[in-house]
Amino acid sequence: MRIAVFSARPYDQQFLSEANAGLEHELVFFEAPLSPATRRLAAGFEAVCVFVNDELNADLLRDMQAEGLRLVALRASGFNNVDVAAAQDCRITVCRVPAYSPHAVAEHTLALILTLNRKTHRAFNRVREGNFALDGLLGFDLKGKTAGVVGTGAIGQIVCEILLGFGCEVVAHDPSPNRQLLEQGVTYLPVEELLSRCDIVSLHCPLTEATRHLIDGPAIARMKPGVMLINTSRGAVVDTVAVIAGLKSGAVGSLGLDVYEEEAGLFFEDRSARFIDDDVFARLLTFPNVLVTGHQAFFTREALEAIAQITLANVTAFESTGRALHEVTLEPAPAAP
Repeated sequence: MRIAVFSARPYDQQFLSEANAGLEHELVFFEAPLSPATRRLAAGFEAVCVFVNDELNADLLRDMQAEGLRLVALRASGFNNVDVAAAQDCRITVCRVPAYSPHAVAEHTLALILTLNRKTHRAFNRVREGNFALDGLLGFDLKGKTAGVVGTGAIGQIVCEILLGFGCEVVAHDPSPNRQLLEQGVTYLPVEELLSRCDIVSLHCPLTEATRHLIDGPAIARMKPGVMLINTSRGAVVDTVAVIAGLKSGAVGSLGLDVYEEEAGLFFEDRSARFIDDDVFARLLTFPNVLVTGHQAFFTREALEAIAQITLANVTAFESTGRALHEVTLEPAPAAP
């Protein structure tokens, strides 16, 4: 099958090409993201392969369907950037990678927690400058602290298990409690109670209308003062402006983000020689108790291999049977956490 691959970085090209060995799909790579401005690049392709910041709205899907598009293959688990209803109306199949390496994201989550707590990023810079003072580097023991995990799918489950290993009391929220975690001693709570009890809150829920700005001003007001908040799910689960207000007031003690609600056009690019024209994001970076990584939680060799293999398995199945292995279909919205 002839596939236009958008937002294709060198590592995407490497792992997709390796996974394509023996499959003989024709992969045409475009570094540019898919958008109305670049959609002409997809003309004549039956399939497009896209990532998290490619925007496929209804108009774009209708235009591409008229030019022969039949399949949208996401190399990600989330699909909030695709108008699935419009795709179904156009008889375009949308498929995704439901799981690749949940350990990659879960371990990065713990890296954010440990770095923010023990301030190793600040200590690294100090020592390189010959400053061995410990003032301002005080952390706390994770053992005995209460950690809350919102969303206990594959990634959230592993985060819970790692936190249990550190000796934390782990509480969770999910519309469908995980039986394995219950057996391991994880307590499920309403989200309001979870927020009020936890020293650390880590978000692992999909972005839906129910979870958009789940962490907003009122949610922050319910949180334990000085809470550590971690988000490695989707940027818009957190209201960034509200969190900045929480940081300023001290209600939020520290913040770790691997995602940002306005990351499109910012993340996955080298902007070191240019100014950042997003004032909200620039404000975030002024806080010493904020740690931001550029949507890299998934970025391990094992995860990239799995993403490439599952993406092309979806394409191969669609080409031979008309059905992808992991199709995205419209379902009733999940209950709000």
